[in-house]
Parts: sequence; structure tokens; C-alpha cells
Amino acid sequence: MLSRSTTLQLCVGFRSLSSASMSLLPRRERQVLAPGGGFIGVCQLTALHPVLQCSWPPLPPVCLADMAFPRNQKLNLLRLTVLLIVALAGIKFIFRDSVTLDQHKHISRDNDFWGKAGEEKEEPNPHSQALERSAAKVTGPKEDTKKQLSKDFSTTEMRLVHLDLKGAAPKVSYLEQVFPLLSKLGANGILVEYEDMFPFKGELETLKSPYAYSEDDIEKIQQLAALNKLEVVPLVQTFGHVEFILKHDKYRYLREVERFPNSLNPHVPDTLSLLKSVLSQVMDKHRHSSWIHIGADEVFHLGEGMDSKNWISRSNGDVGKMYLNHIKEVVNFIVSQYKGLQVLMWDDMLRKISVGAIQESGIATHASPVLWFYAPDFDTEQIGKFISKYADSGFKSVWFASAFKGTTGPAQGWTPLNYHLKNHLSWLKVIQAMAKFPFIRFQGIALTGWQRYDHYSVLCELLPVGIPSLAICLQTLVNGGFTEATKKKILDMLGFQTINLEKSTCDGNGAFPGSEVYRMVEQINGQLKESIAKALEEESAIKGWFSPYHRKHQFGNPRNLEHFGSKVLKVHEDWENFIQNFRSQLESIYFPDTVEEWMEENVNPYMDRLREFVRDYREIIRLNAKPKAL
Repeated sequence: MLSRSTTLQLCVGFRSLSSASMSLLPRRERQVLAPGGGFIGVCQLTALHPVLQCSWPPLPPVCLADMAFPRNQKLNLLRLTVLLIVALAGIKFIFRDSVTLDQHKHISRDNDFWGKAGEEKEEPNPHSQALERSAAKVTGPKEDTKKQLSKDFSTTEMRLVHLDLKGAAPKVSYLEQVFPLLSKLGANGILVEYEDMFPFKGELETLKSPYAYSEDDIEKIQQLAALNKLEVVPLVQTFGHVEFILKHDKYRYLREVERFPNSLNPHVPDTLSLLKSVLSQVMDKHRHSSWIHIGADEVFHLGEGMDSKNWISRSNGDVGKMYLNHIKEVVNFIVSQYKGLQVLMWDDMLRKISVGAIQESGIATHASPVLWFYAPDFDTEQIGKFISKYADSGFKSVWFASAFKGTTGPAQGWTPLNYHLKNHLSWLKVIQAMAKFPFIRFQGIALTGWQRYDHYSVLCELLPVGIPSLAICLQTLVNGGFTEATKKKILDMLGFQTINLEKSTCDGNGAFPGSEVYRMVEQINGQLKESIAKALEEESAIKGWFSPYHRKHQFGNPRNLEHFGSKVLKVHEDWENFIQNFRSQLESIYFPDTVEEWMEENVNPYMDRLREFVRDYREIIRLNAKPKAL
């Protein structure tokens, strides 16, 4: 800031300068500088800013008309004018630096809120830290980065392909191959149900599979999805279908019914704490996701546990309200911790709950129901009633769920194409009729591809086996029906010549990721059992000279055995070579546990019978017609 003495000196100096210079100005310059016929005194200029204010009253204005001076002094006048301008500029410069310095001091003081780099900070109170850690266990990690990346999907119809990883989870290298195909077929997102394939850590580490993805794998999956314009929607079960959690002794006490590991007990405080930890670990690895699916379907045995019965008795409540109370807690945690994240949930448990109860719970503010129906010709009018109900309940948007595989039997090995096509044609009717529901918006559809019916069931169709069905279903949705033009697109993309919907077969070698597995599973599914049965059961010589009795007592005549032996040995050799190649193909896509499980369920029951027959045959031939063993 300018000192008071400096300001006074400037004012006095300018006063003298003004008096001297005014007498030198020619009339032409006077008119230019003062068109109104007057000139403002220098000390009056000080009124323009407090820094330049003088302590005495301002001088009266000097009238240029009262001044006269000879023309020969023009040069001196111009010099004085230049000096005046330079002096004024100097004052302005000094004043600016002073104010800027003062402003910087204020900014510096404000920045102390964030702390200075390298500055030592006051040691936190240990007791406060303990309280924060305790709170974190309940509310999840406390971070400043929990705002999800904001994206606008208001005009986008989502088509999510469901990856059910609770069985036959593919290696990331296979996903890298298949994601471009999903995008090409018309998908714009993936619904990833990790279950025990997520790399849980800390207290939750016991939940993960020995073959769980690594944290780097999770990041790679999201990078690959982004590269192929696929939105990643994680699915975390939060009420029913939590067998992968409740099977562990550590969490057995959280079961709704002690005997069954299906559903959580919503009345035990640790249930919500556990779910918050699970959700936090998953969402902290999905910072770019716009949605999270909390499952919440098929909460079997809810209300049958003693805690639930006591709650119903005390609260005069019902199972529906109990369900909504738990879902409300889960939803509120998610939206409070992850700003901008939207919640999806399966709708089946909501179907029997009243509109009023749903409205009162408030879940419709932040969640959207996902209506799932997998039958080929479901009742579209009934679906319409559910949509109206959810609109009345306050939900802003609704999703649908179809199926491209995994819904025609828990041990289904080959995908029935026509069945799943009809399911999607039914959903198309519903989608095309959404104009009848102006108060709720259709956001998207998830094409589910179940790999197990639940955590304890056997594997359904492998993903490569279901890809032709997925292609048919996706392209049907994209094109509004299954036309000849749509069929041709599918054939071109998959590398087939023809598709037979009724027989669920595709002619041609195929040229999509996993097409080798598709072809080989087709052979196993259609030929393995039959060819072995034919070799071992239809040969009369086997029945006559190599019965179970002969094999048990290890005796036989090589002359008779050789009538059928060469054919059986050839069948055995061919299938062993085939299975060895097939195993290699499986191992390129799946982890060892999946390979072993699929072989145990679909190959070994038939091959083991053939292997045992060949072993006994070779042993008895070696005995060279010795008497039977007693």
C-alpha cells in the first residue's frame, strides 16, 4: 500500500504540474482534452480510488478557457503532457502491485486449509482415529474419490450381456477375444456377476475362489470393455443367493435359517456390515460404472428364521416390509457412498408387495426393478401389469431380463435356439408397447446367460456353446425381429452356412472365439454316449464271451475276444485322442477347476466305462486263456 506521505507528495506534485502545464496548452489541444471546456484537478483524480485520496479538500476544477499561452511553447507542452501520462501510469503500477500482494496474502491464508507441501501436521488424536476406523467398518471406506464418473444414458437403450461367473468363469484372455464380438452383435454393456471370482481381500479373503481374478484382471476386464464400448455393471447379491458367503463357517451365524445357506438374516447387525464391506470392495474397483445390480431375488425362507418371526410379532409387520427394510438399507448405503451410482435389482420379490409399501420404503428414488421372465411365450399382459405397478410405486425407470442360455435345465449341455429366440420375440412385444406407460422409462434389457442355477448346482451350457444363441437373441433385439436379413448377418458374423432353429444346430466350421469348443461339445453331446453304448452293448460276442462275469473272474478265450476287440480298441483310441484335443481347447479358455468339473460331468461317465472295458480286455488277453480266478 502507498504511505500517507507518498500520497500527499504525489498530490502536491500533480497540483504544481497541472498549474504549469495548463498555461502551455494550445486551444486545439484544450478542446481535444476537455471537450466540455474544463479540466479535472489532479487531487480530484484521487477520488477515483482511496489510495490516491488527499487529506485536504479537492482543488476546484481548472477551466481551460481561462488559460492562454503562446503557440511557440507547443513543444514544451507536449513534453510535459508525456511526463504527466508516464507519472499516472507509474502510480497505477505501484498501486496494482500493492493490491496484488495483499490479495496473495489472503489467498495464501485460504490455502492453509489444504496444508502446505512438506509442512508438518499436527498429530491426530489416537482416540479419534479409532472412532473413524470403527465407523469405517460400518459405513465402508471413507474416501474423497467416491463420486462415480457421470454419464448420460437418458436416450440410450442398454443391452447388457450377463456373465455369470459363479461357474466356468473364462480367463481374461478369452474375454479379450469375445468382447469385440459382443459389441459387433449389438451389446453395449456387460452385467458381471462375480460371486467368488472377485479378488476379495482382508477379512473377506475367505470368500474368493482359488482361481479368482486378480485386481489387475478386474482392471483389464474394464479396460477391454471400454475399448469395445461396453458399460460394465457389477452384480453383487445382497439378500438371497449368497451361498458363496454363507457356506463358510465364519458366516454361518448370518443365515436366515441355520440349515440353509441361501439367504441372509436381515436382523443381525453384522449382516449389513458384511454387505457394506463386500459392496465397497467391489465398487472401489469399478469407479467408472454407472450402475450396480444388487440381486435381491429369490430370498428363500425369508421370515422363517426365529429372529424374523420375533420381528413380525413385535412390529406387527410382514415379510414384504421386512424385505423392503433390508433393501432400503443397502440402497441408502450405496447412494450415500457412491454419488451418481444407480441401483438395479431383480423384481420377483416386489411382485407381491403392495404399491403403498414400496412407496413408503423410498427405494424407488434410487433403484430400478429388473423384470425377468425366461419362458418362450410368457404372458405379456401380466408384464404390463407389473410395469404399471412399478410406475405407480414411484420407480422412474424399468429394465427387463431375457435369457440366451442357462434356463432350460440345471444340467443342460446344449442350448435350444428356438426356445430362447421366442423368449426375445416376446420381450420385443413388451418393449414396443412401452409407449402405453408414459410415467416410467424403459432403460434397457439384460440378456442373462446363467452358468449355474445356484452355487451348488452343476454347470449349464458353456459360454462358447451359447454364443450362437446370444447372436440370434441380440440381433433380434437390434433389428426388431428375426428376419432373413438378420439371419444372414448372424451367419456372416459367426462363420456358419446355415442355422436350424428347431434342431438347434449350425452348419459350418464357425469363426468366432471358442468355435472349436462349440463344435467339440456338439460331438460329445451327440455322439460320445451313443458310440460307446453301440460298441459295448450291440456286439453279441461281448455278451457271449466277455460278460461282467468273465471280467470279474478274469478268464476268456482270445479266439473269441478278438472278434470284437479291434473295433472296441479303435473306438477307444479315437475318443481318447479327441478328448485330449478337447481338453487343450478347454484349458485355453477356462481354469483347471472348470475343465475338471466339465469332464467329470459330461465325459468321464462314458469314457470311464470304455476305459475299464479296454483295461479288462487287455488283461484277459495277456492271461492267454488261463482258468478263471476263484
